[in-house]
Amino acid sequence: MHEKSSVFDMIGPVMIGPSSSHTAGVVRIGLTAHNILGGVPEEAEITFYNSFARTYEGHGSDRAILAGLMGFKTDDKRIKEAIELAKPAGLSYRFKSVGNASTFHPNSIRVRIRKGDKTIEVLGESLGGGVINIAQVNGFKAHFSMGLHTVIITADDVKGSIAFIASVLANDDCNIATMSVSRRGKSDLACLVLEMDSGIRDVTLNYLRSLSWVREVTYIHLD
Repeated sequence: MHEKSSVFDMIGPVMIGPSSSHTAGVVRIGLTAHNILGGVPEEAEITFYNSFARTYEGHGSDRAILAGLMGFKTDDKRIKEAIELAKPAGLSYRFKSVGNASTFHPNSIRVRIRKGDKTIEVLGESLGGGVINIAQVNGFKAHFSMGLHTVIITADDVKGSIAFIASVLANDDCNIATMSVSRRGKSDLACLVLEMDSGIRDVTLNYLRSLSWVREVTYIHLD
């Protein structure tokens, strides 16, 4: 069965131009990385792949990704000045381009960012109309769109852990819309990404973080 299209899919987001794929989607990828890191990074290595590798400067994707990393939203007028604003914000960056990555989506960006002693890596895809797919987080397969409240849990690969986490969220009246699970190997680290229709209470997040087998819980709450 085909998914229904929304008005957002047809007309795109409220945004600063020139293109929803090259600007709005790219801002949202950067903003997702910003939220996972927990602030503006001090250092960023940004790699544009395939179509983006050839067009990112002319279409403003360089400004868009920096804007997202600084926490700007798609309709922020400062996007056009993001390159000039990066240094005052304490963001040091460098761009790379890979023009022929056949296993990646045509409009893919990988950002590796650091703030203090925390480093994260995000691989995002701009699908058009401002819609994105976060394909990887820290090397784990992810596949979420940032269209819903999202929690990312890195934990030891413990038997029954997924069912347990789902029951904890159910007790907080959270309805899980999508779930993605990836692991490095049996009994190794695993990453669970859940998109939910409603937000999670702080008490529930703190409980999940207190579990001995949970390494990290990152929660991205939609405004």
